[in-house]
Amino acid sequence: MAEATDTDPIEESKRVPESTLAEISDADGKNKTRIICRRCPSVILSPCQAKLVEKEFFLPNMFQKNERAPLEGVTLTDYWHVSDMMTFDNVGFSKTVDNIKYLICADCEIGPIGWHSVLDKTAYYIAVDRVKHG
Repeated sequence: MAEATDTDPIEESKRVPESTLAEISDADGKNKTRIICRRCPSVILSPCQAKLVEKEFFLPNMFQKNERAPLEGVTLTDYWHVSDMMTFDNVGFSKTVDNIKYLICADCEIGPIGWHSVLDKTAYYIAVDRVKHG
């Protein structure tokens, strides 16, 4: 069995390169362009509706190899923050699991693309890595 190392991707937070973050956000940290589903053409957020934030959170993989296997995923750090759920153009929510609702594309249901704690009604997060920008 392989031994985990300091660079083991399972233990490490996944970061988006600074150059990419600069391309997709304006001087105020807001999204420059539309935020779009990776699988379908559905618009999740219009330009200038979300603020780029750093927040570590474990998101399950979008595609699990086996539904009965333990939950696999990655800790992501770069998210688009929205303070009101009505800001979204198109997003769906999962059932609540341990006070967390996972965000999915409302059209094709791919996800999770983000998350929301039911304990905080002013914080909705979309993972920068899990969507397209354009």
